[in-house]
Amino acid sequence: MFKRLFGGNDPASAANRLAEVRNITIGRTVSLDPLAWRRLGDETVFGLDRDVLNISAQGSIALDGGQHVHRFYTDDHVMLQAMSDDAEGRESYDFSLFVPWTSAYPPGERERRIWRDRLSDPVFHGAAEDLPDYPRYWFAESDAVQPPVTLWESVWDDRMATAPYSKIFQTCMLYARDLAGGRELMLALEMQPQDAAGKAGDTTHETMVGIPLEMAEFSA
Repeated sequence: MFKRLFGGNDPASAANRLAEVRNITIGRTVSLDPLAWRRLGDETVFGLDRDVLNISAQGSIALDGGQHVHRFYTDDHVMLQAMSDDAEGRESYDFSLFVPWTSAYPPGERERRIWRDRLSDPVFHGAAEDLPDYPRYWFAESDAVQPPVTLWESVWDDRMATAPYSKIFQTCMLYARDLAGGRELMLALEMQPQDAAGKAGDTTHETMVGIPLEMAEFSA
Protein backbone atom coordinates (compact mmCIF):
# COMPACT_ATOMS: atom_id res chain seq x y z
CA MET A 1 0.00 0.00 0.00
CA PHE A 2 2.79 2.32 0.93
CA LYS A 3 4.99 3.92 -1.75
CA ARG A 4 8.22 5.81 -1.19
CA LEU A 5 7.88 9.37 -2.48
CA PHE A 6 11.57 9.88 -3.08
CA GLY A 7 14.96 8.21 -2.81
CA GLY A 8 18.54 8.40 -4.03
CA ASN A 9 21.55 10.32 -2.83
CA ASP A 10 20.84 13.87 -4.03
CA PRO A 11 19.42 15.96 -1.13
CA ALA A 12 18.32 18.74 -3.47
CA SER A 13 16.41 16.24 -5.59
CA ALA A 14 14.80 14.77 -2.47
CA ALA A 15 13.68 18.21 -1.32
CA ASN A 16 12.23 19.03 -4.71
CA ARG A 17 10.22 15.82 -4.73
CA LEU A 18 8.76 16.20 -1.26
CA ALA A 19 5.15 17.15 -1.87
CA GLU A 20 3.92 20.73 -1.70
CA VAL A 21 0.19 21.24 -1.36
CA ARG A 22 -0.85 24.80 -2.16
CA ASN A 23 2.69 25.89 -1.23
CA ILE A 24 2.58 24.06 2.12
CA THR A 25 5.54 21.94 3.19
CA ILE A 26 8.06 21.67 6.04
CA GLY A 27 9.29 25.07 7.17
CA ARG A 28 6.35 27.03 5.78
CA THR A 29 3.70 29.00 7.67
CA VAL A 30 -0.02 28.47 7.10
CA SER A 31 -2.56 31.23 7.79
CA LEU A 32 -6.06 30.14 8.79
CA ASP A 33 -9.39 31.92 8.75
CA PRO A 34 -10.78 31.47 12.30
CA LEU A 35 -14.32 31.68 10.92
CA ALA A 36 -13.75 28.12 9.73
CA TRP A 37 -14.39 26.92 13.31
CA ARG A 38 -16.07 29.92 14.90
CA ARG A 39 -19.06 29.47 12.63
CA LEU A 40 -19.78 26.21 14.47
CA GLY A 41 -20.54 28.20 17.62
CA ASP A 42 -20.89 26.62 21.04
CA GLU A 43 -21.94 23.25 19.63
CA THR A 44 -18.44 22.25 18.60
CA VAL A 45 -15.72 20.81 20.82
CA PHE A 46 -13.10 21.85 18.25
CA GLY A 47 -10.91 24.72 19.35
CA LEU A 48 -7.70 26.36 18.24
CA ASP A 49 -5.99 29.25 20.01
CA ARG A 50 -4.25 30.69 16.95
CA ASP A 51 -4.72 31.34 13.27
CA VAL A 52 -1.14 30.58 12.12
CA LEU A 53 0.47 27.13 11.86
CA ASN A 54 4.23 26.62 11.67
CA ILE A 55 4.78 23.37 9.79
CA SER A 56 7.58 21.27 11.29
CA ALA A 57 6.77 17.79 9.94
CA GLN A 58 5.03 16.27 6.96
CA GLY A 59 3.40 12.90 6.32
CA SER A 60 2.38 11.00 3.23
CA ILE A 61 0.03 8.05 2.76
CA ALA A 62 -0.40 6.21 -0.54
CA LEU A 63 -3.86 4.62 -0.86
CA ASP A 64 -4.70 1.51 -2.86
CA GLY A 65 -6.81 3.47 -5.33
CA GLY A 66 -3.88 5.68 -6.34
CA GLN A 67 -4.84 8.68 -4.23
CA HIS A 68 -2.47 10.24 -1.71
CA VAL A 69 -3.10 11.72 1.71
CA HIS A 70 -0.81 14.63 2.63
CA ARG A 71 -0.48 15.66 6.26
CA PHE A 72 1.28 18.70 7.69
CA TYR A 73 2.07 18.93 11.41
CA THR A 74 3.01 21.57 13.95
CA ASP A 75 5.21 20.86 16.97
CA ASP A 76 2.09 20.43 19.11
CA HIS A 77 0.51 17.96 16.65
CA VAL A 78 -2.10 20.14 14.99
CA MET A 79 -2.63 18.49 11.60
CA LEU A 80 -3.65 19.99 8.25
CA GLN A 81 -4.67 17.26 5.80
CA ALA A 82 -5.30 17.19 2.07
CA MET A 83 -6.07 14.57 -0.57
CA SER A 84 -4.58 14.47 -4.05
CA ASP A 85 -4.47 12.18 -7.06
CA ASP A 86 -0.70 12.51 -7.34
CA ALA A 87 2.23 12.02 -4.96
CA GLU A 88 3.44 15.59 -5.51
CA GLY A 89 0.20 17.15 -4.27
CA ARG A 90 -0.37 19.25 -7.40
CA GLU A 91 -4.06 18.38 -7.71
CA SER A 92 -5.27 18.69 -4.12
CA TYR A 93 -8.76 18.64 -2.64
CA ASP A 94 -10.75 17.57 0.44
CA PHE A 95 -8.95 19.67 3.06
CA SER A 96 -9.38 19.28 6.81
CA LEU A 97 -7.85 20.53 10.04
CA PHE A 98 -7.45 18.38 13.17
CA VAL A 99 -6.33 19.09 16.73
CA PRO A 100 -5.23 16.35 19.16
CA TRP A 101 -7.79 15.45 21.81
CA THR A 102 -6.67 12.34 23.75
CA SER A 103 -3.67 10.03 23.72
CA ALA A 104 -3.28 6.81 25.72
CA TYR A 105 -0.92 3.85 25.94
CA PRO A 106 -2.89 0.58 25.94
CA PRO A 107 -1.41 -1.68 28.65
CA GLY A 108 -2.11 -4.92 26.81
CA GLU A 109 -3.78 -6.84 24.01
CA ARG A 110 -7.16 -6.81 25.76
CA GLU A 111 -7.29 -3.00 25.68
CA ARG A 112 -6.18 -2.98 22.05
CA ARG A 113 -8.95 -5.41 21.15
CA ILE A 114 -11.55 -3.28 22.94
CA TRP A 115 -10.32 -0.22 21.02
CA ARG A 116 -10.51 -2.02 17.67
CA ASP A 117 -14.04 -3.15 18.54
CA ARG A 118 -15.00 0.46 19.28
CA LEU A 119 -13.60 1.53 15.91
CA SER A 120 -15.67 -1.17 14.21
CA ASP A 121 -19.03 0.03 15.53
CA PRO A 122 -21.25 2.37 13.46
CA VAL A 123 -21.16 4.98 16.27
CA PHE A 124 -18.18 6.00 18.38
CA HIS A 125 -19.43 6.54 21.93
CA GLY A 126 -17.05 9.17 23.24
CA ALA A 127 -17.95 9.48 26.94
CA ALA A 128 -14.63 7.93 28.02
CA GLU A 129 -12.78 10.64 26.08
CA ASP A 130 -15.13 13.42 27.20
CA LEU A 131 -16.47 13.60 23.65
CA PRO A 132 -19.98 13.38 22.23
CA ASP A 133 -21.09 10.40 20.15
CA TYR A 134 -20.02 10.43 16.51
CA PRO A 135 -21.63 8.49 13.67
CA ARG A 136 -19.22 6.76 11.33
CA TYR A 137 -18.27 8.89 8.29
CA TRP A 138 -16.42 6.19 6.43
CA PHE A 139 -18.86 3.38 5.54
CA ALA A 140 -21.75 5.57 6.72
CA GLU A 141 -24.13 3.79 4.36
CA SER A 142 -24.10 0.69 6.59
CA ASP A 143 -24.96 0.07 10.24
CA ALA A 144 -23.05 -3.22 10.22
CA VAL A 145 -19.83 -3.82 12.08
CA GLN A 146 -17.00 -2.58 9.86
CA PRO A 147 -13.31 -3.26 10.53
CA PRO A 148 -11.28 -0.06 10.72
CA VAL A 149 -9.00 1.05 7.90
CA THR A 150 -5.29 0.21 8.07
CA LEU A 151 -2.55 2.25 6.39
CA TRP A 152 1.10 3.28 6.56
CA GLU A 153 2.20 6.89 6.92
CA SER A 154 5.74 8.10 6.17
CA VAL A 155 6.76 11.15 8.19
CA TRP A 156 9.55 13.63 7.49
CA ASP A 157 10.84 16.46 9.68
CA ASP A 158 13.54 17.69 7.27
CA ARG A 159 13.07 18.97 3.72
CA MET A 160 16.59 17.80 2.83
CA ALA A 161 16.18 14.23 4.09
CA THR A 162 16.48 11.37 1.62
CA ALA A 163 14.22 9.07 3.69
CA PRO A 164 11.44 9.52 6.27
CA TYR A 165 12.50 9.53 9.89
CA SER A 166 9.50 7.42 10.86
CA LYS A 167 6.82 5.15 9.44
CA ILE A 168 3.59 4.74 11.36
CA PHE A 169 1.17 1.85 10.95
CA GLN A 170 -2.32 3.13 11.68
CA THR A 171 -5.63 1.42 12.36
CA CYS A 172 -8.24 4.15 12.10
CA MET A 173 -11.80 5.28 11.48
CA LEU A 174 -13.23 8.69 10.60
CA TYR A 175 -16.45 10.00 12.15
CA ALA A 176 -18.55 13.12 11.69
CA ARG A 177 -21.52 14.86 13.25
CA ASP A 178 -23.57 17.59 11.64
CA LEU A 179 -24.02 20.81 13.59
CA ALA A 180 -26.15 23.84 12.82
CA GLY A 181 -23.09 25.73 11.56
CA GLY A 182 -21.44 22.89 9.66
CA ARG A 183 -19.73 19.53 10.16
CA GLU A 184 -17.38 18.42 12.92
CA LEU A 185 -15.00 15.52 12.31
CA MET A 186 -13.38 13.04 14.68
CA LEU A 187 -10.52 10.70 13.83
CA ALA A 188 -9.85 7.73 16.12
CA LEU A 189 -6.79 5.59 15.56
CA GLU A 190 -4.22 3.20 16.89
CA MET A 191 -0.65 4.20 16.00
CA GLN A 192 2.35 1.85 15.85
CA PRO A 193 5.49 3.80 14.90
CA GLN A 194 8.77 2.51 13.50
CA ASP A 195 11.94 4.57 13.29
CA ALA A 196 14.27 4.68 10.28
CA ALA A 197 16.05 1.55 11.50
CA GLY A 198 12.79 -0.38 11.76
CA LYS A 199 12.67 -0.33 15.57
CA ALA A 200 9.10 -0.29 16.87
CA GLY A 201 7.94 2.42 19.25
CA ASP A 202 5.11 2.42 21.77
CA THR A 203 1.58 1.77 20.51
CA THR A 204 -0.86 4.57 21.31
CA HIS A 205 -4.58 5.17 20.98
CA GLU A 206 -5.41 8.65 19.73
CA THR A 207 -8.45 10.80 19.07
CA MET A 208 -8.38 14.02 17.08
CA VAL A 209 -11.21 16.50 16.53
CA GLY A 210 -11.40 18.29 13.20
CA ILE A 211 -13.29 20.44 10.74
CA PRO A 212 -13.45 20.53 6.94
CA LEU A 213 -11.62 23.45 5.34
CA GLU A 214 -12.51 25.34 2.19
CA MET A 215 -9.65 26.44 -0.06
CA ALA A 216 -10.33 30.08 0.79
CA GLU A 217 -9.93 29.39 4.52
CA PHE A 218 -6.16 28.78 4.51
CA SER A 219 -3.05 29.90 2.64
CA ALA A 220 0.74 29.57 2.83
